[in-house]
Amino acid sequence: MLVTRVQRVASSLNNLMSNKNNKILVVGSVAYDSVETHAGKRIDALGGSASYFALAASYFSTPTVVAVVGEDFEQTHIEFFESRNVDLSGLQIKSGSTFRWVGKYDPNNLNYRETIDTQLNVFAEFKPILNTVHKSIDVFFLANIQPDLQMEVLNQAGKKPKIVAMDSMNLWIENNKDDLLKLIPKIDILFLDETELRQLTGIKNLIEASKSIIDLGPRIVIIKKGEHGLLMNSINTDNSFSLFACPALPVDPVIDPTGAGDCFAGGFMGHLASLGKTISEISVEDLRKAAVYGTIMGSFVVQGFSIEKLKLVSVDQIENRYNEFVNLTAIS
Repeated sequence: MLVTRVQRVASSLNNLMSNKNNKILVVGSVAYDSVETHAGKRIDALGGSASYFALAASYFSTPTVVAVVGEDFEQTHIEFFESRNVDLSGLQIKSGSTFRWVGKYDPNNLNYRETIDTQLNVFAEFKPILNTVHKSIDVFFLANIQPDLQMEVLNQAGKKPKIVAMDSMNLWIENNKDDLLKLIPKIDILFLDETELRQLTGIKNLIEASKSIIDLGPRIVIIKKGEHGLLMNSINTDNSFSLFACPALPVDPVIDPTGAGDCFAGGFMGHLASLGKTISEISVEDLRKAAVYGTIMGSFVVQGFSIEKLKLVSVDQIENRYNEFVNLTAIS
């Protein structure tokens, strides 16, 4: 029985990889990160929410990045994106320096990190610009940027894409909550961690909190729980709810958790984009597979600094790790 399940998963993944022509648009940051963990440090490594998302999604679909960088952004990074079939037609190159973030993780607990320095540079004046081709893309992911910029992207799009998803953070909940609450009814999928969800809703119980978000308009809420995986709540056509708890995939070593959430979102949304469905056509099984694909992509990125591990990941390795996940979670 277990072998049959694993074979079915492998076949599903092979079919998935054949649908990479389906496009997905991500609006977010492309940055240089300087990070220190127990395993060492990196200076000015490629980072940013749009970078991680696009590279993870590129295994499943064709991402288009809308972001801004400075004149110091290295040509080698542009060439690497293009080698992964990432469309950079929406990447603005402005006079000045690229967004930079400096952080240090607790050597005894990678769940805790300290931001040492943030230099927005050209990102401080970022205004997303969508061309005609961008507006025709069916799946949008609004990465972690200001809610008013996320709204501007939807306004430029004109007609609503088949699927719109977004991520946010505690800073916007604290300082831009009204803008966030205007935006949430216009999206289909919301990604938040458990602290952010409680902060946004004022509800301690995560199931109740996710239902309160769904009442505002989104059909799916993804609650990120770090090393403990995720909880997903979605509403069905009969107005019942479907809950799904997905564990994180244990890996060793864990080098740097930066970008894990963005890679999870990239794998999740990349899978949904590959299906070519509208949000109302997405099934519970589709969502659960997406959660596993996202979990797998997140498990790869933490095994190196920046995108070092993603540079080396093959389709076969994704397939093997998917099968490993099925074996790990099977009860028969």
